[in-house]
Amino acid sequence: MASSATISSVGAQAALVSKPRNHGIGGLKASSSINFELGSSFLGKTGSLRASVTTRVVPKAKSGARILPEASYKVAVLGAAGGIGQPLGLLIKMSPLVSELRLYDIANVKGVAADLSHCNTPSQVMDFTGPAELASCLKGVDVVVIPAGVPRKPGMTRDDLFNINAGIVKSLIEAVADNCPDAFIHIISNPVNSTVPIAAEILKQKGVYNPKKLFGVSTLDVVRANTFVAQKKGLKLIDVDVPVVGGHAGITILPLLSKTRPSVTFTDEETEQLTKRIQNAGTEVVEAKAGAGSATLSMAYAAARFVESSLRALAGDPDVYECTYVQSELTELPFFASRVKIGKNGVESIISSDLEGITEYEANALEALKPELKASIEKGIEFAHKQQGAAASV
Repeated sequence: MASSATISSVGAQAALVSKPRNHGIGGLKASSSINFELGSSFLGKTGSLRASVTTRVVPKAKSGARILPEASYKVAVLGAAGGIGQPLGLLIKMSPLVSELRLYDIANVKGVAADLSHCNTPSQVMDFTGPAELASCLKGVDVVVIPAGVPRKPGMTRDDLFNINAGIVKSLIEAVADNCPDAFIHIISNPVNSTVPIAAEILKQKGVYNPKKLFGVSTLDVVRANTFVAQKKGLKLIDVDVPVVGGHAGITILPLLSKTRPSVTFTDEETEQLTKRIQNAGTEVVEAKAGAGSATLSMAYAAARFVESSLRALAGDPDVYECTYVQSELTELPFFASRVKIGKNGVESIISSDLEGITEYEANALEALKPELKASIEKGIEFAHKQQGAAASV
């Protein structure tokens, strides 16, 4: 088992460092006190992932010698043989912070694990197949990522996914509660607006709910917003950060373009056009793939960024910020996506300033999204309670 590794031992892991950023720019700030070599890289010197995923922050040695990060965290991907799970597994395998990458699915996971195990990065790859091996997969892990479920198809709404994916998430979260209740839990399975509340209720029923460690991965909305704004305004992408609040479906996705960094102005037409494109970007991909899949690659990229941010927080980086869908008191809704500060124990604070001084367009859009998001949250909670009632009556 690989228990530790240095940046130099895997070459390009050092290239995962982005340049120092201002306070809380999308969770991507890198410490200027660390000396990393940005030479050869499996991403190349200008690898785009480097702009979104950073290495563990460690203080500079007084002697001037480099202090290199240890690969010490165990990550489990549940649904690892799927369209998101496979590229996500590859991107997590590239992280210098991971010692064990545990891959679980109901079938076809052994081949994925064998394939990834040939990559010369520090983490040991382990495979687990079927419910009988799920507990072994989860024992002692630090981060659980759940992309399991069916993908969207043309004409299918996120609501259409609910009945299938809700049951899958319920079963997996029950296993997480039993085997690694202290782990960070990253929910990708759609509809996230409902599956995160389902997970919360299941964890409550098990007596292990920690709202600071349950995250709905809405990072893809930020990734898309950053990309589209940079393209529209001719900005250097690495410098762009657009906070996205609300939820993770349709009109519940609200990019706060007025809070874009660096500061940039938008016409009313640009604001509406960009907002709608960000909200409907998933459908854009589904239609472009014409029945062959959904936004699996970009989702894997965004999820890998969020995993790396979580690992950096666990490793003690004091400056990790990401937009994520969590239990929140920022609005009257019990769950809400916004920028949060993440630390060793999960969510340390929710950044309320992003909702201050927003435009009239954004304020109206915020009010408009609330009924739909509220209904999705209630749907998830109702599902979890019905399942509990059904189980009790057996």
